[in-house]
Amino acid sequence: MTSALENYINRILWRPPPARAGAVLPGTVAVITSDGRMIVGTLKGFDQTINLILDESHERVFSSSQGVEQVVLGLYIVRGDNVAVIGEIDEETDSALDLGNIRAEPLNSVAH
Repeated sequence: MTSALENYINRILWRPPPARAGAVLPGTVAVITSDGRMIVGTLKGFDQTINLILDESHERVFSSSQGVEQVVLGLYIVRGDNVAVIGEIDEETDSALDLGNIRAEPLNSVAH
């Protein structure tokens, strides 16, 4: 049984036709938002204004004093006007990272 949210998402999503060559959505993506957040998840769909639907997503919170904290978000919608950068994640390389030992300053917001 599907939830009301899943039905709504399935109605609004733009999905490339399966017969079109090269029209496959990437698997895991990283999204940097305009407020400096990094969200990683499985790209399920998008529309013409770059609204994104991410499943099994989590936010990576960076700190200069401790390792990267991962906050579970689950099914997550990112508004297109909040997307600064999106890129595909190499899952093999990503799984080899020791996020507990990575130290970094949090990203600043995008200045317009």
